[in-house]
Amino acid sequence: MRKADISRKTSETDISIELDLDGEGVADISTGIGFFDHMLTAFTKHGNFNLIIEATGDLIVDDHHLIEDTGIVLGQVLAEALGNKAGIARFGEARIPMDEALATVAMDLGGRSYLVIDAEFKAPKVGEFSTQMVNHFFEAVAQNAKMNLHAHVYGDNDHHKIEALFKAFAYALRRAIIIEGNEIKSTKGVL
Repeated sequence: MRKADISRKTSETDISIELDLDGEGVADISTGIGFFDHMLTAFTKHGNFNLIIEATGDLIVDDHHLIEDTGIVLGQVLAEALGNKAGIARFGEARIPMDEALATVAMDLGGRSYLVIDAEFKAPKVGEFSTQMVNHFFEAVAQNAKMNLHAHVYGDNDHHKIEALFKAFAYALRRAIIIEGNEIKSTKGVL
């Protein structure tokens, strides 16, 4: 039962997330930012997770707080759903193309957070989603999931590049959480 749900309410946002790592790819996402909903739905479908996100926030200011706080809670719920990580593969990677774009993601769920991302965008926004928030979202997820995450994308179309990143993240995560036995994959005995 690798499931968890977490809610976080601040003066800027109200986020509730339910995650089932062993789902069927069912998404029920509502953030008020259409493109962000699309990316989180793609993540859910391609990771074969079940994910419910109810997120509201001060979008009248901009999208920063809502996207960052969603990343924080998604990282927290992922860490909780994984528990002590016994038996997981721990490492995952994926290369996902989308037309002219190609995204590569590699991760380690070893308990140390770190983000290295190489993603540049031409437009300031895709829909109502600020492209500069891509890096910030993945930083929030990696820190709160205690995940070492490396991501790279190239291409011409910002929509394609961001979508390829979210899909590659999903596939890499799916591979990292596969159960391969009962042992914790660490010479330290803990992750």
